[in-house]
Amino acid sequence: MPTVFRTGRYRFFFYSNEGSPREPPHVHAEAGDEQAKFWLRPQVRLAYNDGFDSRALKELLQLVEANRERIETAWRRFFGQAGGRPL
Repeated sequence: MPTVFRTGRYRFFFYSNEGSPREPPHVHAEAGDEQAKFWLRPQVRLAYNDGFDSRALKELLQLVEANRERIETAWRRFFGQAGGRPL
């Protein structure tokens, strides 16, 4: 599970096996037993939530939006896509 970044109590990551066929680029967030998943395109949006309250989800959404380019770059590098190719 490659970690893209950490901030505060949150860890943002994706799984090395993201489905077959691979799911579109997204990121998982966790803190303790709480987890959420966010799609990155066409806009950042919540895919699922397991345990985060609405305040935490708002914070996570803002963090994913602010770091979307960083997350997409990590995704491309890990899954071997050329840097300039669209996701």
